[in-house]
Amino acid sequence: MNFILNENQTLVKQSIKEFAERHIKPYVMEWDEAQKFPKELFHEMGKAGMMGVFVPEEYGGAGFGYHEYVDSIIEVARVCGSIGLSMAAHNSLCSGHILQFGNEEQKKRWLPKLATGEWLGAWGLTEANTGSDALRMKCVARKDGDHWVINGAKNWITHGISGNVAVVVARTGELLDSRGITAFVVERGTPGFKAGKKENKLGMRASETAEMIFEDCRIPEENVLGNPGEGFIQAMKVLDGGRISIAALSVGIAKGAYEAALAYSKQREQFGKPISQFQGIAFKLADMATEIEAAEMLTHQAADLKNRGEKVTRQSAIAKYFASEVAVRCATEGVQIFGGYGYTKDFPAEKFYRDSKLCTIGEGTSEIQKLVIAREILND
Repeated sequence: MNFILNENQTLVKQSIKEFAERHIKPYVMEWDEAQKFPKELFHEMGKAGMMGVFVPEEYGGAGFGYHEYVDSIIEVARVCGSIGLSMAAHNSLCSGHILQFGNEEQKKRWLPKLATGEWLGAWGLTEANTGSDALRMKCVARKDGDHWVINGAKNWITHGISGNVAVVVARTGELLDSRGITAFVVERGTPGFKAGKKENKLGMRASETAEMIFEDCRIPEENVLGNPGEGFIQAMKVLDGGRISIAALSVGIAKGAYEAALAYSKQREQFGKPISQFQGIAFKLADMATEIEAAEMLTHQAADLKNRGEKVTRQSAIAKYFASEVAVRCATEGVQIFGGYGYTKDFPAEKFYRDSKLCTIGEGTSEIQKLVIAREILND
């Protein structure tokens, strides 16, 4: 794998970095404190090509590969994990599912609006009692003529209130049957589809997380992605790519925490010299820098496999597991280096600390990643 960025990748990375500094950084704490989801920002991100990074140009996207996508998420998350999370969920889950499993008519119908940021996407798999145990989902869809009728609820859904369209995975067969689950595209405004409770979260507070409720929601047959019964298998493949997103998100948060701590350690003086000159602090920074580079390489390794169309299950789980744990460690050490100031909202350390924890939970906990990795290596 070539770790040298080509000219196009360098330009994309720099462009996203400048966008984040100009349009996101000044408002980070305002959005966080108010738990405001800045939906208008995502329209601007769409104009900049950030909402359809790997969607082909023929469907209105930027047409880039996964390396550019990873770098884009990293640069946004370095500034704000919340915006990075929403960008990742829109790109890899909602748009990614339609791109990977939709037919030509479905791609032409939904991807242009999603890729340009005109519409915001959501993806519904998780339920209140079925996080990792998705096969026990209670949200069901039954066939009624040339329509499907969905009943149930999805929880912890990014853009569950503001999303214009959602890919929803519902049970259409027997409980625990991996081939008894189907994926549907549901547009906002469809009768029987409404938003529920918005979660009050520890971190990622500017990224909207809410319940989606379905009450006799009628969906036409043409809104089924792939064939009935393929939804669970599709979702697992989508999550393979989604875990690369969370790995990138984790790397970005870790970088943000590290860079803030590094700058502060050079300015803060104790006992007549900058605290960066004390070995206790310098070694923390060395560990952070080392782990971040390793996490970034693992993430790009998974991106390389994804670009080449190879199986990415093992590598995306490794990248997501390692990078998310690194994000938490770096954010924790960042608070420690800031000392008392790290515990206040006057400095960025505490927000990176709060945001980082979601990375070890969302799109498969660290424990689930270890199960996936173990299964892959034992089946080699």
